[in-house]
Amino acid sequence: MNNFPDAAQQQFIKMTQSPLRPLILGLAMPTICSMLITSFYNMADTFFVARIGTSAAGAVGVVYSLMAIIQAIGFMFGMGAGSIASRRLGERKDDEARTATSSAFFAALAFGLLVAAGGLIWLDPFMRLLGSTETILPFARQYARWILIGAPLMTTSFVMNTNLRSEGKAFFAMLGIVTGGLLNVVLDPLFIFTFKMGIAGAAIATVLSQCVSFSILMSHFIFKRTVLRISPRYVSRSPAFYGLIVRTGMPTLFRQGMASLASIALNTSAAVYGDAALAAMAIVMRVSMFIGSILIGFGQGFQPVAGYNFGAKRYDRVIEAYKFCVRTGLIVLTCLAACFFVFAPQVIALFQNTDPRVSQIGSFAFRAHCVTLVTLPVTALTDMLFQVTGRYKEASFLSGARRGFFFIPCVIILPRFIGLTGIQISQPVADVLCACFSIPLVRNYLNWMRAQTSAVRTNSTTEQRRSGE
Repeated sequence: MNNFPDAAQQQFIKMTQSPLRPLILGLAMPTICSMLITSFYNMADTFFVARIGTSAAGAVGVVYSLMAIIQAIGFMFGMGAGSIASRRLGERKDDEARTATSSAFFAALAFGLLVAAGGLIWLDPFMRLLGSTETILPFARQYARWILIGAPLMTTSFVMNTNLRSEGKAFFAMLGIVTGGLLNVVLDPLFIFTFKMGIAGAAIATVLSQCVSFSILMSHFIFKRTVLRISPRYVSRSPAFYGLIVRTGMPTLFRQGMASLASIALNTSAAVYGDAALAAMAIVMRVSMFIGSILIGFGQGFQPVAGYNFGAKRYDRVIEAYKFCVRTGLIVLTCLAACFFVFAPQVIALFQNTDPRVSQIGSFAFRAHCVTLVTLPVTALTDMLFQVTGRYKEASFLSGARRGFFFIPCVIILPRFIGLTGIQISQPVADVLCACFSIPLVRNYLNWMRAQTSAVRTNSTTEQRRSGE
């Protein structure tokens, strides 16, 4: 057994022996705050930009697809390394955990630079590919240019954020994300209206806020407040190790990548019905993400607990943690969905009250989303469970299912039969289909872990008898 520093030993004991419910809640609350603030400043962009006009609001929906691509890269490397790191820390192999974090950081930096360069060179064709109409293009161009400049900071910030959480340092991760998010909300109206920079001001506010988040997150690694490290010294030179990071992070790439493709498909389908439809669906997707971010944040508090205990072969704790999170998620999302269903028109009006067509389309779509939000605890937490415990195939399928394999065919096919209504109900239909596939998969996996728990206990009893003899 390796001789761990006191901090690493204490963290191991905390993650594998502490009572599960307070442990998960303690890790989840900072993460939920981070997710809510991130979603909140995304909505703030939509809120303030919508004051410019319907086409500007539509541009936010178009550029959201670009941001989903950037997030896909950052989260792929971050979750890939974070899942490996949490299991290695559970196995008490801290150097391998540090190698995963450092390698992912510099790989994400390189890919962020490539996206920025390619996007800036082919900016207009890229915006059209993402679903921009000719009236939206001038706004999308201004917004996307600055987002692309900030892409390397965003990808690396996602890596640091996820790896801090994978170690169980959710509070440190929250400091960077929350500070940057609140700053974004303050800078948005200042740059858009006071400095009269329009939609470009919203993008500049986002990039400056990302700079602040990056600096705060990096400071935790520089001043060695963590067991994990970011340093060229720990960067792997093995292609196979990067393959492991990518394979482990592939479910996140599928999830985020499919979200980007889904946004493109949604924008393309909605554009047929005019800028009002595109703007309405952009608002609905942002608000739905805000609600869902509570569950995602809760699940990201669950993942390091599951990873540590899976690595330590405490499968009973993994099962108990999963069940607790699903039950809690069902209760919370049911209450939120019911509330937002009732007040859907008022919520949409917060973002766009000058165009009645936007309100009409958005209210119906949002209510349809609320009906199936209750399926998210099972689908999202099952996906996270598979990913953090190394079940790459199942995790990759579920990650791509909700916003990809099911949603994209729905948003393309349904409008051909029921018009605009097909666009409005595409995500709810996809949610139900995804839940139908998730339940049998997770039931089989939980049964497998129960069998492993029994085997571990049997072996432990046998060894105790032998030692007694």
